[in-house]
Amino acid sequence: MASLLLCFILCFSSLSVTLSEQLLLLPLTHSLSKNQFNSTHQLLKSTSTRSSMRFHHHHHHHKKLNKQQQQVSLPLSPGSDYTLSFTIGSNPPQPISLYMDTGSDLVWFPCSPFECILCEGKSTTTTPPPKLSKNATVSCKSPACSAAHSSLSSSNLCAISHCPLDYIETSDCSSFSCPPFYYAYGDGSLIARLYKDSLSVPTSSVPSMLLPNFTFGCAHTALAEPIGVAGFGPGLLSLPAQIATVSPQLGNRFSYCLVSHSFNQYRVHRPSPLILGRYDDKERKDNSGIDGSDSAEFVYTSMLHNPSHPYFYSVGLKGISVGKRNIAAPEIVKRLDRSGNGGTVVDSGTTFTMLPASLYNSVVAEFDRRVGRVHERASEVEDKTGLGPCYYYDGKVVNVPAVVLHFVGNGSSVALPRRNYFYEFLDGDKKKNVGCLMLMNGGDDEELSGGPGAILGNYQQQGFEVVYDLEKKRVGFARRQCSSLWDELNQNQS
Repeated sequence: MASLLLCFILCFSSLSVTLSEQLLLLPLTHSLSKNQFNSTHQLLKSTSTRSSMRFHHHHHHHKKLNKQQQQVSLPLSPGSDYTLSFTIGSNPPQPISLYMDTGSDLVWFPCSPFECILCEGKSTTTTPPPKLSKNATVSCKSPACSAAHSSLSSSNLCAISHCPLDYIETSDCSSFSCPPFYYAYGDGSLIARLYKDSLSVPTSSVPSMLLPNFTFGCAHTALAEPIGVAGFGPGLLSLPAQIATVSPQLGNRFSYCLVSHSFNQYRVHRPSPLILGRYDDKERKDNSGIDGSDSAEFVYTSMLHNPSHPYFYSVGLKGISVGKRNIAAPEIVKRLDRSGNGGTVVDSGTTFTMLPASLYNSVVAEFDRRVGRVHERASEVEDKTGLGPCYYYDGKVVNVPAVVLHFVGNGSSVALPRRNYFYEFLDGDKKKNVGCLMLMNGGDDEELSGGPGAILGNYQQQGFEVVYDLEKKRVGFARRQCSSLWDELNQNQS
């Protein structure tokens, strides 16, 4: 491993100009198209269903994970498909497009030959899966192999790889490959092997960033998962962690700013900026937020240390204000218990925010008390979309109460823009305008033991720069005009 790291560092010497910068700017593409669905109802139902599946999957597999010591990642949802483009290999370089996901800590993608079972109707990439050399496999003795297999020792992994006992005892198993590992998702799964090869990350400036010995999973078979994932979680194999090995200033802090889309692809005129490293906030003092609000300051809340679920970025949510009423959050979303369960996961790969039933019901009751007395409840729309409460309105502006998230920490409150929690569209069946609350019921509090208490989804993160400060162990939020942020930083990089 020492020789590998030395090679890694030496290979980077030729890129000192690129890596000496304090940040790298990458484009995130939001590729959801309404053409995949026959109606807005169908789009919202699909998105809400898979947001719920992503949230509940971890709870259902908790005991299984403890027994088998396997890491199980979480599924991505339509509506949350923010993708990054890379090239893998060098002879010749082959393009790949991956989902960006802070809820998992592995970079994996389909490799040729690739078979995807039950992938009909799912989004797929237009480029063929890359072909990899068998010489690029990772050794069973590598720490990366242990990380992929979640805590299995290198000796066990070498035994699984059929390395003889005398080789294991003499530490001479480097030629034996890391065995395949299994990843399960809410509605799919895959079997992958670990490989290492050069990974080129296209940035807003030239040349691209090159990682010559990048470790990733290569899947030849998957169930309902035709596109790979760029994991940004806290684990050893995530993209930020591997970048931090050679460039801590780039890997120890990253942020993204999701351009507001309201499920309309034509509203996204610029990429959503993904920023590795840091920039001087003073340079951004003139970039005001949406509606002219000042957006220079981040609101921070501390990350919760979670050894039981190390691939999550968990924070504490104290409560939610609806209008002038402050609703206290239950303990399950404020903090972690001794087993590492609870807390609120900040996740780029779940669309809608999921709340435990007690908190969700209180929020809905106050919301309905304010809106339901003026507007007719759209129960049929709620059934068709999986969202609620929903209300009909006839060309009038719907007055909805403000919604503010209160995180643990002094002054750690985040006011959501209206469009981040109330979605308005035309009900094609009744030809009426309708608006729905975009928060979801995650289930009874008691049923959520064995996993996170809540998830902050990416729909609620739109129009904010969300920063993951891994050095100071905190997550920050700041209102931004994300398309303007892209233009400004891209100009500075050029």
